[in-house]
Amino acid sequence: MSKRHGSYGFDAPWALLGLVLGAVALLGLAAVSFALGIVAAGLAFLGGALYTLASAASYVYTTRRGRFAVWAQELARLRGDERLLDLGCGTGAVLLLAAERLDLGRATGVDRWRAQHQPGDSEPVARANAVAEGVSERVELVAGDLRDLPFGDEAFDVVVSSQAVHKIPEAEGRDKAVSEAYRVLRPGGLMLIADFQHTPDYEETLRGLGVVDVRRRDAGWRFWYGGPWSGTGILEARKPGGGSAVAGAGTEAVKPAG
Repeated sequence: MSKRHGSYGFDAPWALLGLVLGAVALLGLAAVSFALGIVAAGLAFLGGALYTLASAASYVYTTRRGRFAVWAQELARLRGDERLLDLGCGTGAVLLLAAERLDLGRATGVDRWRAQHQPGDSEPVARANAVAEGVSERVELVAGDLRDLPFGDEAFDVVVSSQAVHKIPEAEGRDKAVSEAYRVLRPGGLMLIADFQHTPDYEETLRGLGVVDVRRRDAGWRFWYGGPWSGTGILEARKPGGGSAVAGAGTEAVKPAG
């Protein structure tokens, strides 16, 4: 994986802050317990603090490096001439990794860039990152709702998403987002969704749409947000019909008027 030059921030920084503050509080309780001669309690608090610090370290690794390594491995299968769509692209962490592999293709990112979901996320930051990574000429950014994508049917060869669909609060909305991703994917096209929640529901939605070639797997320790209890699952699916190769020209990537 090449070194990243953009500014991608931290996934859910408030969760990381909570881990750090929790570790500090436990260390304080351990110090007080030892000072009062309550050794058993001190050891328990110290153990909890070290465990929480380890969780924070895992979180930092995932958001700064681990998620990039996992996605670099997933995207290694790209041939280079695909039209790729990143759902909820944010600052472009996955979008720009993909763009680096698309010598003859194009990467499109769609997002609403709502700061309450991810502080620091904005379209200008994503554009600046594309310039920093040297792929701005291969990247298009579009403001849009994942539940109503502004693209035509079968417009993309590959659809990816990383930790975005779960941010839609209602189950019906998440179902609609996955259905929209299926709509804009060409027959035989590849879908990859990484999320720490709801991947079984995404699979159920796709199977209801007639997808047979769909599977879920664990992304591994590099995609843990603190530990295995907050690990990331990857949903991989292929739309029925067409060839199985991850390539080919998509249709017009603009939703018709009306």
